Amino acid sequence: MPSPALLIATWFGSGLLPKAPGTWGSLAALPVAWGIVTLTGTPHSLLLAALILLPIGAWAAARHSATLGTHDAGEIVVDEVVGIWLVLGVIPVAPLWWVAGFAVFRLFDVLKPWPISWLDTHISGGWGIMLDDVAAGIAGAAVLAAVFLSI
Repeated sequence: MPSPALLIATWFGSGLLPKAPGTWGSLAALPVAWGIVTLTGTPHSLLLAALILLPIGAWAAARHSATLGTHDAGEIVVDEVVGIWLVLGVIPVAPLWWVAGFAVFRLFDVLKPWPISWLDTHISGGWGIMLDDVAAGIAGAAVLAAVFLSI
């Protein structure tokens, strides 16, 4: 039976899928996000969900990294879940906006412009795994919130 750290770190196995685990993890975060929004009636609840998942994810990422004997293995995708929820928490609940949120988050996560790259290389452990994706989520949220407010 898989450990809780493995299940959380790999977002219930989505990070174990072949090729592009971060993309799979981000996609696997969407149905849960939809469920949270449906239950609460507001996309802003995803911000609270991300805040709650952040320390849990840091713990799971640290534990799973220790098990693997490596730092930030590709299969650890709980950080993508937190990051994309931060983006989705500030945009309308509509298919086009969620596609844009997914694309913008993945762009920031993959390209890692400063300060995302700094966090990625200077913070270690479970928090280091999580914080660069938090920054990518904040950056994506800022971009899409600005677009939303300008239309």
